[in-house]
Amino acid sequence: MHNPGIATPDRFPAEERFAEGAQYIAGRLTSGTSGRTHAVVDPASGEEVLTYELAGTTDVDRAVAAARAAFPGWAGTTPGERSDALHRFAAVLADRAEDFARAESLQCGKPLKLTREFDVPGTVDNAAFFAGAARHLQGQSAGEYSGEHTSYIRREPIGVVGSIAPWNYPLQMAAWKILPAIAAGNTIVLKPAELTPLTSLLFAQAATDAGIPDGVINIVTGTGREAGEHLVGHPDVAMTSFTGSTAVGKRVAEVATATVKRLHLELGGKAPFVVFDDADLEAAAHGAVAGSLINTGQDCTAATRAYVQRPLYEAFVERTAALMETVRLGDPFAAGTDLGPLISHVQRDRVAGFVDRARAYARVVTGGEAPEGELAKGAYYRPTLIADAAQDSEVVQSEIFGPVLVVLPFDTDDEGLALANDTPYGLAASAWSRDVYRANRATREIKAGCVWINDHIPIISEMPHGGYKSSGYGKDMSAYSFEEYTQIKHVMFDNTAVAAKDWHRTVFGDRGGS
Repeated sequence: MHNPGIATPDRFPAEERFAEGAQYIAGRLTSGTSGRTHAVVDPASGEEVLTYELAGTTDVDRAVAAARAAFPGWAGTTPGERSDALHRFAAVLADRAEDFARAESLQCGKPLKLTREFDVPGTVDNAAFFAGAARHLQGQSAGEYSGEHTSYIRREPIGVVGSIAPWNYPLQMAAWKILPAIAAGNTIVLKPAELTPLTSLLFAQAATDAGIPDGVINIVTGTGREAGEHLVGHPDVAMTSFTGSTAVGKRVAEVATATVKRLHLELGGKAPFVVFDDADLEAAAHGAVAGSLINTGQDCTAATRAYVQRPLYEAFVERTAALMETVRLGDPFAAGTDLGPLISHVQRDRVAGFVDRARAYARVVTGGEAPEGELAKGAYYRPTLIADAAQDSEVVQSEIFGPVLVVLPFDTDDEGLALANDTPYGLAASAWSRDVYRANRATREIKAGCVWINDHIPIISEMPHGGYKSSGYGKDMSAYSFEEYTQIKHVMFDNTAVAAKDWHRTVFGDRGGS
């Protein structure tokens, strides 16, 4: 496997760009007030690229107050005005694409070609989609459903949204949280992961430069335990949207319950990859490598459990392992790099622990180690294929969140689909077959929010993203996300001006006069 060394190109001047702090409140960068600092570390080299003061509860309070003050004015704009602002926002994002791509690669360790071709264009497309979708928010047609009364539905923004985003896709998650919320007329306070705040801050600055009013978008960069919990439990926050692990999602739900606020959860995943015996083996093997290694496997929709019908099993294992061995680890800013590091050495060691424990009960076909030499400074781990694990084993049931694919055989279609559903998660899945009836059955029976056929991982702005079971509830992207960020009100009025008197007489008789 080719391992180019870590180069030191001009990456992104984080210390210079965020000299005023890593909080964005009421339209300007500011420093946190917790009294504690945190370092953003380049996971490819282990070097610090920015040290900043974390947000504390006071900063959360300031951000919520700014969002609350901005809400009446922003909610009062017309859909057309919000649409125009979002079109300008999309244009600013496109103009600054290279800035976003470099900052995202630096803080996450993603290959620059991935951020340039996937993360940033997807974010610009999201902004363009919600710019159009903002004009299609609507209730239902009016009608007379009860005598002389006319009823209709108003669809209204909820208020201040408090969102928490993860470290694996910080730019895209900022977009997925912020864009539908503000397109619907809400204001927002977003807490990015403290490991990866750079692109969220750039995103908020771009919104201000596009003319979105101060206070509509606010960023607080602090720990989940302090800033996150305070944001979720804040009485002036009307809704919480959280993306992260199922374990933390349960805690978010617990805290949110105290103030009975709207809750949207996009949680963990353990996506099955079901290969039937009539599948195109070469396509499936390539799909498995791409689907399992995207973002170094740090993706809750990544292919993690490949179930392969027995006639294709050994050939699939052999071909997939061979393809994994061609994947090039290296400097995220180098043109030839296919796979970057994990987010941190802590995460790298966590992934390695899963693989090392699996050696006692399964076959590690390829990978299963960190590279040596120059790359050892970073949080790198080789693409890993594990075969012959039991369905109830740790590597099959638990979310590893690294470049690891586990392959298991199955005999009948019934067995393969049952195994696919046999984890607590239900975020995404794929099925591989040339038989339309088999494929259609898989889409019906696999319990997941997205099922791909003969592909794994692509997403589009027009279609929803969200899970079943322990993968959470609610949708990101698409017009369906507006259901999360709006509330409906029934309006009913009397057309005759006498119905209220008639209702009074029906209930209370003629007491009280005419």
